[in-house]
Amino acid sequence: MNHRQLGILFLACFLLPDRMSGDPRPDNLLFVANQMEHSVLLVDPLSKQVLATVGVDINGHEVAVSPDGRFGYVPIYGNTWVGKPGSDGSTIHVVDLRRGRTVAIIDLGKEVRPHCAHFGPDGLLYVSAELANAIYIVDTKTRSVVGEIPTGATHTHMLVISPDGRRIYTANNEAGSVSVLDLPARTLIATIPISKKVQRISISPDGKSVFTQDQETPRIVVIDTATNAVVRSISLPRIPFSSVVTKDGHWLLANSESGKLFVVDVASGALTKTFDIPDVPVLPTPGEFALTPDGSHAYVSSPQGGTIEILNLKDWKLEDPIRLTRGVDGMAWVPSVLSSAASDTR
Repeated sequence: MNHRQLGILFLACFLLPDRMSGDPRPDNLLFVANQMEHSVLLVDPLSKQVLATVGVDINGHEVAVSPDGRFGYVPIYGNTWVGKPGSDGSTIHVVDLRRGRTVAIIDLGKEVRPHCAHFGPDGLLYVSAELANAIYIVDTKTRSVVGEIPTGATHTHMLVISPDGRRIYTANNEAGSVSVLDLPARTLIATIPISKKVQRISISPDGKSVFTQDQETPRIVVIDTATNAVVRSISLPRIPFSSVVTKDGHWLLANSESGKLFVVDVASGALTKTFDIPDVPVLPTPGEFALTPDGSHAYVSSPQGGTIEILNLKDWKLEDPIRLTRGVDGMAWVPSVLSSAASDTR
């Protein structure tokens, strides 16, 4: 047993009794990419401690976690940002979350700048392949690429999968569009023009609306998924970067490079609350949102501030952040890994 396994085991034994004392948040950990330190972290959101740090290639921006919580996946994008010159990644690192180490590297076959990754209802991993203008489909059992879906646009950077698992929606950053893909058929349905440039994408819990952030005008654009058409825009004081819809479908949360976190009423489009979070004077740009599985809190990564901000969605107050180091970015939840780690390292 190495020092990292001992650390996980110790923290599991130490923290699990506290988790049974009535805290409303479930027994989950955060798997976090740090693109500036070339690493991924396993973070306990309640103690706000790092349980394990694993080095990866340059650089991982986003992460995904297998449905069983056993493995984490880190697409290696390169040493730059979307639309900028630099190196082009071609692999996905596979991290054993119980042992806290990289156990495999999936070769995508060519340099495509893989970025965002999500598991589909079929158990396959869907990964944005930016330079291929496509979504790559990866079988994580064989650790190989088994297909791809063209997006019909350049700079396909982020994606979401509809709640029913039938559609993928992609934000095509420099192309300024959103693509609609048929997941089972692996075909392109439509490409929806939005602006000169967009950033990130989110979807409502009922799957009826998709949201993307215009990078030319301070607004969030709303797409009706029944018609694949833009139906309205939500104006904001500053240009938003990323967004997420709360699990009850009532609120849209968005962050901005200006150091603001906005809360919008989805039905009316009205801005109801604004919070101050670390501003972002230089790259990397603001991070992303991760809602707790019970929907009570929103975690917001701040790459420049080196923190993960925590917004309590019940009383609408910012709690003390998780203080890490500069570069923290993509996040994904790891279900019940502490108890698994404790049993697996004995």
